[in-house]
Amino acid sequence: MRKFNINIKILAASCIISVTVAGCSKDKDAVLKKDNNRVMQVLADNFNLSIMHAVVGRSTIYSDLNAEGPFTVFAPSDEAFSKSGYGTIVSVLSAPSSLMSAIGAYHTVEGNYDLNKMPFLFNQEITSRGGKLFVTRWIKDQDTILTINGSRLLATSIKASNGQVQVIDRMLQPYLYETMGDAIAAESSLTLFWQAIQRAGLVDLLSGKSPITVYAPNNSAMISRGYATLEKINATPIEEMAAFVKYHIVADRRFVNDYILTTATGKSSASQGMMDNNSITVKLIPNPQQVGAFIGIKLRGPGNNTDVSLLRQDVIAGNGVLHIVESTLRITQ
Repeated sequence: MRKFNINIKILAASCIISVTVAGCSKDKDAVLKKDNNRVMQVLADNFNLSIMHAVVGRSTIYSDLNAEGPFTVFAPSDEAFSKSGYGTIVSVLSAPSSLMSAIGAYHTVEGNYDLNKMPFLFNQEITSRGGKLFVTRWIKDQDTILTINGSRLLATSIKASNGQVQVIDRMLQPYLYETMGDAIAAESSLTLFWQAIQRAGLVDLLSGKSPITVYAPNNSAMISRGYATLEKINATPIEEMAAFVKYHIVADRRFVNDYILTTATGKSSASQGMMDNNSITVKLIPNPQQVGAFIGIKLRGPGNNTDVSLLRQDVIAGNGVLHIVESTLRITQ
């Protein structure tokens, strides 16, 4: 009889716990169902953010963005994703989930970041769930411009109950390498320039903590310059190779939009000092659809016969920015 009473008590306690848990679960579900303004819902309700909604839906941060937060999500527009090769939801669904998780995390920052309250400075470091981000707040022609890793903010502070969404004009590519040296070494189109860096004894420079920007000539550019093989590069005097490499490096972090923001109003070019103490000219590329606006840059050294175009731009590493160029920069003919 005593054993029976104990079992009755245990059964009764279990029932109470079950009812309580069920009640709590229903209450929580009711709260979540009532709160239809969380970050995920904001992404879903904005027709221009459908790709970002799909990316986050396949990522490991999906449940977090439905939680309390707060979070700030820098969401590329659908057009921005299209330019990066993810123009449809199908392309997102067919991509590896690990890649989608990396992209989702890199665009997500914990906390409410009101970028309009940041100082007027270039490339201020903040940390997302996927690594470093660099925020610029600057005034151009009486307009306040905000950029992240060189991409423009199109809309700021779309409020959610657990944070906010800010729309940007380019997908931010999560970086794989902490140093510029590792980023260049891993790029198959830069094997000859990487050999030049090693010959010049500048590997440590590209692996340091100080921010740098590298305008790296691809293999075709190096061949045209006369550095067609590893043997040819290794036969070049170290001083000559060091001067050549340094003329392609800026001792600062410089995104393409940085030049557009800092070039004086009414001007279409500016001078950029390089690490060898010589300079290049940075020319702004006009936007054919908007007078007075610009969409990119070209470079020119005093010895270049034509402008040098960027093949890839704003590729970041932990300690700098990489731009791949179609031709080498020349001081003299």
